[in-house]
Amino acid sequence: MANLYYAQPLLEPISRSLHVSQGAATIVITATQLGYALGLAFVLPLGDLVENRKLAARTLLGTAVALALAAACPDLALFAVVSVLVGVTSVVAQILVPFAAHLAPEDQRGRFVGQVMSGLLLGILLARTLASFVAAAWGWRSIYVVSAVLMLGTSLALSRMLPRHRPETTTTYRRLLLSIGELVRNEPVLRRRALCQACVFGAFSAFWTVISYQLIDVHHFSQAQVGVFALVGASGAAAAPLAGWIGDRGLGHPAAIAAVVLAAGSMVLADVGAGSVLLLGVAAVLLDLAVQSHQVLSQREIYALRAEARARINSVYMGTVFVGAAISSAVAGVLHESAGWTGVTLFGAALPVVAAVIYGYDALRPRRRVPACAG
Repeated sequence: MANLYYAQPLLEPISRSLHVSQGAATIVITATQLGYALGLAFVLPLGDLVENRKLAARTLLGTAVALALAAACPDLALFAVVSVLVGVTSVVAQILVPFAAHLAPEDQRGRFVGQVMSGLLLGILLARTLASFVAAAWGWRSIYVVSAVLMLGTSLALSRMLPRHRPETTTTYRRLLLSIGELVRNEPVLRRRALCQACVFGAFSAFWTVISYQLIDVHHFSQAQVGVFALVGASGAAAAPLAGWIGDRGLGHPAAIAAVVLAAGSMVLADVGAGSVLLLGVAAVLLDLAVQSHQVLSQREIYALRAEARARINSVYMGTVFVGAAISSAVAGVLHESAGWTGVTLFGAALPVVAAVIYGYDALRPRRRVPACAG
């Protein structure tokens, strides 16, 4: 997962190296997230069809190749194209999350998913710190070389350590993709959770896409100091096991609403405290806590829908989330150039409010039973 976020704290040196504006450099973030959404749509469903250990290990080999190409890109256009490939092949983490849900006892699914998500989220949150430190020492391209080597090692580890899991689904790849549309139509819980997490994660993406500009331009941070700031947000990963525990006790819905409110409040704090590094750090921690809690609570609920379709369910869910994140990153880049930090934070605060409206609308709707889809 870290591969999706290495570029976020490096946009300033990337823009200088490739001779483009800061706003233009944010296209790298958008391209990576769009690539990830494509991988979620077309690679992740294979988790319901192909033996999972083999799928994960071989996909990581593709990630290593894409990262090596990224390290050598001479201009922004080619870098953006390769970033799409990095995103497409980085879906291995999302293959493993439903795999963990499959292995877990039903009454402990939230805890198991929360534990796996802790590692996944630490990868997301520590990526910015690692990228900043490595770039400060050897330049921004070096992190892609380091990660390519790490992906080769991870591929070898997964191929030797993961248990085999061959899905029970017997169908063609085409029918598998078509069944995703049926899932979207027939599972309102999936639609609601996906849209709400897209809004909450969109706020997260807007904040972390632009925060390095704020820290460097306003607070005169070095690249290494940006890495230290990013480390602060890693504490948000601690929320994942706790959120899973709360979900296992039947409190998932009120906890999810509380997470949405916390996300909106953290973006308001980021605007009010723009002149204080301390308040920006507090806002980062609260935002990460909100996003990670909502993520685990949502995934616990959607994985309970249909055991035989968990990879496809995750494909719909995470695909929606990362399309939202890609759009938010692009909008944040434009807003930063036209309306500054305040424009970005107000945009980020508005997104969780949309999620709250979705939850409120759903609570007021009359309930009706929806038939499960076939496949």
